[in-house]
Amino acid sequence: MQFSGNLLILDNDASRRKALETIFGFLGLSCQVGEPCDCLSYFECDSSNIDICVIGVLDKDLKPKKIIEEHKNTAFLTLQEAKIDTSDLNNCMGTITSDPDYDQIVTLLHYCQSFISMKHYASRSGSGATSLIKMLVGQGKAITAVRRLIEQVAVTDANVLILGESGTGKEVVAHAIHELSNRSKKPFVPVNCGAIPGELLESELFGHEKGAFTGEFAAHEGRFELAQGGTLFLDEIGDMPLAMQVKLLRVLQERKFERVGSNKQIEADVRIIAATHQNLEQMVKDKTFREDLYYRLNVFPIATPPLRDRADDIPLLIQELVNRHSAKQHVSIRFTQRAMMQLMQNEWHGNVRELSNLVERLLILHPNEIIDLEDLPPNYRGIKTENSDYDERAALLDSFSTLDDNEFLDEESLEIADNQPVSLPPLPVIEGEEEMAGAFIPALTTDGVNLKDMVANIEISMIKQAIEQTGGIVTKAAEILGLRRTTLVEKMKKYGLSSQG
Repeated sequence: MQFSGNLLILDNDASRRKALETIFGFLGLSCQVGEPCDCLSYFECDSSNIDICVIGVLDKDLKPKKIIEEHKNTAFLTLQEAKIDTSDLNNCMGTITSDPDYDQIVTLLHYCQSFISMKHYASRSGSGATSLIKMLVGQGKAITAVRRLIEQVAVTDANVLILGESGTGKEVVAHAIHELSNRSKKPFVPVNCGAIPGELLESELFGHEKGAFTGEFAAHEGRFELAQGGTLFLDEIGDMPLAMQVKLLRVLQERKFERVGSNKQIEADVRIIAATHQNLEQMVKDKTFREDLYYRLNVFPIATPPLRDRADDIPLLIQELVNRHSAKQHVSIRFTQRAMMQLMQNEWHGNVRELSNLVERLLILHPNEIIDLEDLPPNYRGIKTENSDYDERAALLDSFSTLDDNEFLDEESLEIADNQPVSLPPLPVIEGEEEMAGAFIPALTTDGVNLKDMVANIEISMIKQAIEQTGGIVTKAAEILGLRRTTLVEKMKKYGLSSQG
């Protein structure tokens, strides 16, 4: 994945600066590095136009937090070693850990570039823009179009109708509109019109006075009152009974309402955002939804795209969902390239909600592991390939590789590619590796070899040696072999080996 823009690295450690320059340069960013006191001038140079700044440990006279606060239109990433409190800094997109992986870096850069594209909103609405970036993950045309519509309507008080299938993030869009609006300091109150019985919906929306119902001994504020000055989100508006539609229409027209059991009118200073997965135009034709209410709500429609139309966003969405669930479960997972490609080809009838559920399930089933095609639930695997064996080293490489937009192939090109040689990225050169390889790998003859069996024999030999060297302590053996303990245990079970040698 390639990014663009100018990046400034501010850190006292020269070796760490060099390592970061290599990483970000590889991802396509133009990096400015040097002694921090000398590099601060880049912020004032128009030709430099610093988009992103990575800030780490600085001299005592240089205050990292002050630097971030003074340059609000620059997206900042902090280094874990600096221990900077960024909780109140809206232009700080996240923290790079001391041992970062590819997925973490890509996710943080995605946040940064989304921030850059919307920095005029960031300077106007503070945390609202940052929230929008992190809620509406993706860089594809479909989600970009939704972001643009949100930006246009957020600054107004117009009613918004959000249309889309279940699980496409309609409430997320509604919340983003609220966060970017002038009402962001006031409440955002959601109500699911389909989950509340029709006879109780009026009380829920408008409230009721003491004694309005049998057994009611206290007055009750409705959702309109709770949302005063803010935003009322009416989810599944298509399920609202016709009788309630009439009363809602009156409130939208007059901007006043009455509690049940009262004749006192209350001003409704509320912005209305409605959402539904149903076809309201067809419901109007079928006389199950009022035409006048439809046009009152449909001032500014926004259609949330289904996940199957956003296949290019799935890798970013998966990484974001992994990050969110990992924070709760304290484990993580990675995906091989072929597993990711298969998920990108899935229909996703449940959309983002279904994807989120899948990620959470995989975190439970395969904690801290690499997810390959065979690890996906059967209904997500698609057509099983003839050769299901997948080299573990290749899987690791896959987890650090992505495809550019122009690298996605159609079925015809895939058929041709299957018969052509493939080029793999070069592996790191390890001192003495050639001599070691010569000791393990025999010369290839015209008769060929059974590669699977040969690799298995090497694994068995290495595991046995590691077990013997560590006196049967599996944890230490795993460290010697560069494996996780759980991975080593699984391999020992696979080959019928025990810690007793």
